[in-house]
Amino acid sequence: MTAQLTRIVFAGGGTGGHLYPAIAVANRIAELWQDGPLEIQFVGTRRGIEYRLRDSLGYHLNLINVRGLVRSLSLKNLLLPFVIVGALIKTWFLLRRLQPAVVVGTGGYVSWPVIKTATVRGIPTVLQEQNSYPGIATRQGASKAARIYLGFEGARGYLNTNAEITVTGNPVRRTISDGDRDEALGSFNLDPAKKTILVLGGSQGARAVNQAVLRSLEAGSLKEGYQVLWQTGKRDYKEVTAVAGDKASSCSLFPFVENMALVYAAADLAVARAGALTIAELAVCRVPAVFVPYPYAAEDHQRRNAEEMTERGMARMIDEKDLAGHDIIADAIALLESEDYRAMKKALDEEASRRRPAVDVIAEDIIDLIKAGA
Repeated sequence: MTAQLTRIVFAGGGTGGHLYPAIAVANRIAELWQDGPLEIQFVGTRRGIEYRLRDSLGYHLNLINVRGLVRSLSLKNLLLPFVIVGALIKTWFLLRRLQPAVVVGTGGYVSWPVIKTATVRGIPTVLQEQNSYPGIATRQGASKAARIYLGFEGARGYLNTNAEITVTGNPVRRTISDGDRDEALGSFNLDPAKKTILVLGGSQGARAVNQAVLRSLEAGSLKEGYQVLWQTGKRDYKEVTAVAGDKASSCSLFPFVENMALVYAAADLAVARAGALTIAELAVCRVPAVFVPYPYAAEDHQRRNAEEMTERGMARMIDEKDLAGHDIIADAIALLESEDYRAMKKALDEEASRRRPAVDVIAEDIIDLIKAGA
């Protein structure tokens, strides 16, 4: 007798912060699954990062057309109700065809119609929220969800639900902390005798952060015994390298790199935006950070993320509007030489030792949920 096929649908995307946690959980479920044939599919849009990565995603990507409200006066907002209705209809037929055992939503506009339709069809839904302030898809889907997993404790208070809520931290690739420090330092031509300040400008660049680092270099703040590993982002790379000139002699600059495990392995301290995925990866790799939240993030969620990490003693925060008054490299060096830095390392070590990897907890729970409903 042929075992019945089990399907799981993941809905989440638009940005890497929503997509990569979904991929991490999907991959871990595929690794752990032992109950017959399993098929995992994703739902996304042509506008999102999931469409650009469709060939390397590893799973079939179903496309629907949905978007959010334009945050300015726009004729597009008049058409939004029709877009939403169209997305709900397409999702209805998609889920009727696939008959998934569970639908997992990880945020972004695409997850809302999929979670909504699954709820109406009686399909169990699981939500994974990355940020300390939940996105609208999570807030609206929470009331009917079977289980909810949070990256930050602070998100709990914004959810009106009777669902089981677990604060797991955010799921990241299990290999993200496997980087070898010696290999990493060699790969980026860094000096093993020096402390490394990692600057993360993001895949596209965080211009305000990059400009603050340039000002520090021009002021001569990168003193002996310290070096900078600097991901400028593709957008800012040419400008940064041109302006930095010989002031970047103790820096390793690159626009973007896929092997972030090596990047984190080389770092003693990070200066970065406060996206949920970046925070999760730094925490798993036990790298203290100075966060500069992106001030225009939806609902100011990056600030809330950074504030929670600061309150837990694992990071510091500088507002972007205050960067002009900071010598960010000098601040980073002072932190590395302080007792506060050692306290941050201890807090990160204790957190890592007491909490199981989020990707394991979520994947195992989803498998248990499927088995319970079989």
